[in-house]
Amino acid sequence: MADEAGTPSPALLLRDFVNTRDVECDADEFATPAKLAGWLAARGLIPRRVHADPHDLAMAVTLREGLRTAMLTHHGPSGDELPPELDAALATLPLRVRMNGTIPSLEPLEGGTAAAGLARLAAAVMEAAADGSWPRLKVCQENTCRWAFLDTSKNRSRNWCSMRVCGNRTKTRTYRARRRTVGS
Repeated sequence: MADEAGTPSPALLLRDFVNTRDVECDADEFATPAKLAGWLAARGLIPRRVHADPHDLAMAVTLREGLRTAMLTHHGPSGDELPPELDAALATLPLRVRMNGTIPSLEPLEGGTAAAGLARLAAAVMEAAADGSWPRLKVCQENTCRWAFLDTSKNRSRNWCSMRVCGNRTKTRTYRARRRTVGS
């Protein structure tokens, strides 16, 4: 899902952003502000010469984990509320509405900062909503995984990042629990 120029779709960009933290291994690609800046630059969200600071890193982590929680709610009515920190983070990003003819878009106010790169990620949420891919962005329902994926199933019912791994783990646990109950 990339355009002719090879630019990833907004949904894939958001998926990759959320997956910078591997919950299962407790590994974080954003261990330092420099690594955050490198990730943003590698995706063309900021120029290579731009540096991030600890505040940018904290904002990125808040945004990422808030988006992970939002994607978890895409599995259906769950009653989960989004973290207020996500709203607060989105409210502080330097964004503006721009009219290109009759088509509105969200754009960063400033181009040469890490905050502008994070603002481009927030704008990608709106682009994904506009192209219909936002509700298809989900996170694995396996509690130890929480990997983000794009649900491309026809009926939008995919629950796990991988049926072979996480789906199998969940189904095996459920089967064993039923067998214990029957055996008691």
